[in-house]
Amino acid sequence: MEQLTDLKAILHSKRANIYYLEMCRVMQKDGRVLYLTEEQNEKQYWNIPIANTTCILLGTGTSITQAAVRMLASAGVLIGFSGSGGTPLLMGTEIEWMTPQSEYRPTKYIQGWMQFWFEQEKRLTVAKQFQQQRVGYMQKVWAKDRDLKNEGFNLDDTDVNKALTNFSAKIEHCQDVSKLLLVEAQLTKSLYKIAATRTKQKDFVRQHNSIDDANAFLNHGNYLAYGLAATTLWVLGIPHGFAVMHGKTRRGALVFDVADLIKDTLVLPWAFICAKEGATEQEFRQQCLQAFTQHKALDFMFEQVKAVALEHHQNKEPADGDNQ
Repeated sequence: MEQLTDLKAILHSKRANIYYLEMCRVMQKDGRVLYLTEEQNEKQYWNIPIANTTCILLGTGTSITQAAVRMLASAGVLIGFSGSGGTPLLMGTEIEWMTPQSEYRPTKYIQGWMQFWFEQEKRLTVAKQFQQQRVGYMQKVWAKDRDLKNEGFNLDDTDVNKALTNFSAKIEHCQDVSKLLLVEAQLTKSLYKIAATRTKQKDFVRQHNSIDDANAFLNHGNYLAYGLAATTLWVLGIPHGFAVMHGKTRRGALVFDVADLIKDTLVLPWAFICAKEGATEQEFRQQCLQAFTQHKALDFMFEQVKAVALEHHQNKEPADGDNQ
């Protein structure tokens, strides 16, 4: 069996795998974590490389053994329970006991976050930083992603360039978070229109409860982005309530702030493309996860959150055991 230190050797920000499982049993066998599926009279075992896994989401018809949970905990893997297709999220948590004996997440990030969070003007400044980084990420990804270009999502197109340029200019003139939320909503609305035009989906209206494929895929993909954001914040030890934009009273608000860094860049175009192509929910999910990996979405989230926290961290002493 691998040693505890070996299982945590790969940093969360560098791990490649996120699993969504349904209709199976997760168990420990011969020092490995496996999931078992039953096909008629045949049973099949599939290995989960836990040392290179960020989180496991268990959908309908799943069960998990205590021994498997113990090994997942030793590898620092997060676990969640959800409905069919990964939504809605019913419960998501770190599976290690939350006691002083096992809570060894870094302290400097939450301390740095607290240096600015209680001052409204500084929170607004950080919110603007996030929005500018969001634009920069989209410009970088859409400029080089050949698949998106082939589908008509080209950074050089007039409507795309205009939407991003106008938004970037308006950010700095926002005097409060309410105004920033307004111009952010305008950008997203413009991007919906661009995506609907590229994929020839007339009369598209964003409705979270709608059953059409584009809306359903947007909901699904956004949940995946929320999972990456929640993982980032958990690893860095920053509670979800300390939001800079989405409101201090909204549950998980900071998760939405961080997810916004990559949502429109990756989830939005692929939701429309997959809807146009008649893709299944599983095919869309795989496309999203592939895009997250290809464009290092989790890395980007870590970089931005860490940069903000460290910028305001007053304690410049050498890190003691921080491995993120």
